[in-house]
Amino acid sequence: MPYEQDEAAAPPERKRTEAKTNSAIEIYREIIKENIDYDILIQDPKMDKDRLDEIVEIMLETVCTARKTIRIAGDDYPAELVKSKFMKLNSSHVEFVLDCMRENTTKIRNIKQYLKAVLFNAPSTIDSYYTALVNHDFYGSK
Repeated sequence: MPYEQDEAAAPPERKRTEAKTNSAIEIYREIIKENIDYDILIQDPKMDKDRLDEIVEIMLETVCTARKTIRIAGDDYPAELVKSKFMKLNSSHVEFVLDCMRENTTKIRNIKQYLKAVLFNAPSTIDSYYTALVNHDFYGSK
């Protein structure tokens, strides 16, 4: 037989396609890690590496989806918009998301959907969040 048993199960074209897909996923994973300064974040002793890895995987899964739309907080958005926003996230956004997780006291039923929503909204809510926090600390202490 010219093929081993494993090789006969999948035609060569399929193996090449899977290899391309896997390499594209790895490329996106590296881009996301670079965008969020992953190597710097994990050096912080307060940083929870497992939570950070979860965020990277959710971002990666979202960026690599083949869907035309992605549901965020009950609304459907064009996948390209969501992917674009996720690819623009940086370390400040990730730290903001982790702060939101720490501050949240309500039960989250679907953590994956919650994280997608917080990541998606991070660029437009981060400034207001920290302004409100500073105002609370400054005016609340009087």
